[in-house]
Amino acid sequence: MGPGALALVLSAAVLHALWNLAAKGITEDRVVFIWLYAALSAAIWLPIALVWVVVHDERPTWTWLGAAAVSASMHITYQLVLQRGYAEGDLNLVYPIARGTGPLLTFVVAVAVLGERPGVVGAVGVLLVVAGVLLISYVPRRRHRPGAGAGVLWGALTGVTIAAYTLWDSHSVTDLGVPPVTYFVLGLLCQVPALTVMANGKLREVRRAWPALRRPALVVALLSPLAYIFVLEAMQEAPVALVAAARESSIVVGALFGWLVLKESRPLHRLVGSAVVAGGIAAIVLG
Repeated sequence: MGPGALALVLSAAVLHALWNLAAKGITEDRVVFIWLYAALSAAIWLPIALVWVVVHDERPTWTWLGAAAVSASMHITYQLVLQRGYAEGDLNLVYPIARGTGPLLTFVVAVAVLGERPGVVGAVGVLLVVAGVLLISYVPRRRHRPGAGAGVLWGALTGVTIAAYTLWDSHSVTDLGVPPVTYFVLGLLCQVPALTVMANGKLREVRRAWPALRRPALVVALLSPLAYIFVLEAMQEAPVALVAAARESSIVVGALFGWLVLKESRPLHRLVGSAVVAGGIAAIVLG
């Protein structure tokens, strides 16, 4: 992975951790929050995309819209599966399995199906990142509530959806040549109507919840799209298998924010896991 792609992925990791930090502790209905920041994202980023299209003299096609619609359906599926996972199992069980399974499956498909050949050192780096993510998020079995098997299953299914949208998005911005900014905003415009249907009668709660949700929703609406646009840009410069693994460095940044900003405890296994992820990122760069 070249320095440009690495800089984009690491910048995306910091932005990802920042918007997750802003969203931490939301007590209002999460469906309302998701709809609100999606709607705000569309309002903020649509003018940016229009200016981008004019300045770069782009000629949008129906293929772009079709690719973005497929991406939107995959991202919505990811959100639904993830939320079902959190309902069935502990967050500290579902989340690490999802984030570890996603890049691992992406790597396997990219190598076996897409013919990517990241090299032995890069492959070792991917495995180190996955292992480090799982280690950072490790929680002893005794602390999981009964029925942990369902959490494992839904966490793995969430990882499948992550791999699916990652591979499709890479195909869209590389093979189909859809510009990342335009692609993301088109996908966002496809998501909002579907999320509106999902929210159903809960939208009447938006006005009541606005004072509490305004600041975190605006932060997420600004930073989440920017982070993923950086990732899409990186996919145009580096193999998707390596990008998918490197973007999991956001787990390390998030753990550091939790320690330094939120004053959360830092067990030894998280420090070791962060070092393993850092070693994996170094291997990916060298590979």
